[in-house]
Amino acid sequence: MNDDTRTRDALLAQRFVALADTLVDDYDVVDLLDRLVHAIVELLPVQQAGLLLLDDTQEPQLLASTSESTRVLELFQLQSSEGGPCIECVQTGAPVTVEDLSSHEGWPRFSQVALSMGFEAVHALPLRLRGEIVGALNLFGKRARLSESDREVGQSLADMATIGILQQRSSRQATIEAEQLRQALASRVVIEQAKGVLAEFAQVDMETAFQALRSYSRSRNLKLGDVAHAIVERRLPPQNLLAPGSAFS
Repeated sequence: MNDDTRTRDALLAQRFVALADTLVDDYDVVDLLDRLVHAIVELLPVQQAGLLLLDDTQEPQLLASTSESTRVLELFQLQSSEGGPCIECVQTGAPVTVEDLSSHEGWPRFSQVALSMGFEAVHALPLRLRGEIVGALNLFGKRARLSESDREVGQSLADMATIGILQQRSSRQATIEAEQLRQALASRVVIEQAKGVLAEFAQVDMETAFQALRSYSRSRNLKLGDVAHAIVERRLPPQNLLAPGSAFS
């Protein structure tokens, strides 16, 4: 075992512990999935990641992304009639791998947008527990082949998220806890609104605003959605998170 393998194994163990530590009785689904997509980028040779989750009507919804560009690409995938890798992964329950989008014919509009953003390869991993599919994880990067070990790491983290999403489900239930997902999706909407408030207040980009929001909630052990609601409802002053004209660090 070489030093790089040892380093990644140690980091993987740390990320599993961190993810497992979020799975308390009243855990924050949005925060769990945000941690997951960032862990994926940290551990695998990909540049960005996004995650789609099925809601209670079995429609895929964007729940987490590592950047604004990834978020835009995922939303394009959802709104396009031709779909994309994550949509295909959700529909089939099987991993999807395209190592060269420039020669792929399956989703021409998605591929064109992805290439314009600098992504040459895409991979999608299912969030699946036994026969039940709850979503999919999208990985974006330069033209590169994921090794078998890389795929196993990515799928293991996806499985961890799936277990977290389904952990409050009764053993007799056959569907995802609808209320939990509705709350997560509602939180995501408010989080986007709060990002806009912070970005406008401090004249920063949306990614910097989200970093500030995430850092504030985690440092105080608060839910992202609760902090976002407080900002949108003007109960939490934006200056508590970002100073006007300053870069968040």
